[in-house]
Amino acid sequence: MFRFLRKMTFLALPLALAVTAGCSSASTNSAGSSISPSPSAEATASAAVVEASPNPGGKTTYPLSIENYTLSTESGSYQPKTQTFEKAPERIVANTQSAAEILIRLGLTDKVVGVAALYGDVEADIAEEFAKIPVLSEGYVGKELVVGASPDIVLGRGDLFADADWGVGTVDALNELNIATFVQNNSRPGAVLNDLYKDIEQLGQILDVQDKAQELVQSLQQRAKDLETKYAGNQEQSFAFIGSSTPDSIAIYSANNDTFQAEALSLLKVTNVFADVSGEISAEQLVAKNPDFLVISDYKGGPDINESVKNIYDNPALQSMSAIQNKKVYIIDFNDFWGYGYHIFDGVEKLGENLSKAS
Repeated sequence: MFRFLRKMTFLALPLALAVTAGCSSASTNSAGSSISPSPSAEATASAAVVEASPNPGGKTTYPLSIENYTLSTESGSYQPKTQTFEKAPERIVANTQSAAEILIRLGLTDKVVGVAALYGDVEADIAEEFAKIPVLSEGYVGKELVVGASPDIVLGRGDLFADADWGVGTVDALNELNIATFVQNNSRPGAVLNDLYKDIEQLGQILDVQDKAQELVQSLQQRAKDLETKYAGNQEQSFAFIGSSTPDSIAIYSANNDTFQAEALSLLKVTNVFADVSGEISAEQLVAKNPDFLVISDYKGGPDINESVKNIYDNPALQSMSAIQNKKVYIIDFNDFWGYGYHIFDGVEKLGENLSKAS
């Protein structure tokens, strides 16, 4: 969720954003704290638009057209735009760590010429590979550095395709420079877990690694099934996202557009109490909803997470809440949930373990 970290950036994050589509999800309490390649998009007559229909065991036939997206600069909404590839891209910029990690899992490390937004730990088994990738910025990266890496394609989280100091440039602007783009389907509002699988399958087609993509998708689908089975007997629980907390304020994040995360969390039989809420959310509203537990995300370069949790427990306005009384404030990893990669399952598994310990 770019929306989330950018919002938290206004608090203390190394980002300075107000997400194109999600600022309304950030909340404040009365103290006023905020949460925190081919150049053309048009398909050629000889290239069929592909909708995640991989050909396991086969090679990609080029030219290949993939139906993808551009973002409206006026409304921040996602609009269809086709990307056409005459051959497999050779130079890739990933606008987030998680996108680069997917490429590593697909055996494409040597093609990645830049990565940004390093907000989590890299898994030990791919750390050596990840270290080979040039880091354009440890935070979000701007268009100048991205274009300077001479990519054939820029791919990753959708709301980072923007003309801002934190954005890689718009889809249209990059396409005009003969740089292809791939907006992750699962980073759009309304996305679900199947969109993550679709992203991996389509990247497998674009980059001609369909077998590896299918292997990765199948392993992730199995993880989802295993989680659902493991927690099938659990009682339904409710929760709320805390965006930030200080000694005298708390910010609640509605996550009303974060449907990808919501579906993943539903594997644990837990529901966000503010999933249908837009605009600001007060501490009073949080108390009235009285969710079973609270979650707050941790990320590299962010505020001291233990201090943030202490502030939640010590907040006088929250003392009547069962989550406070029962010590049910859980830390989740930002990169797991808002990296829009396969780490979503790591995050869900960790939270599930914490919930089980507390039962």
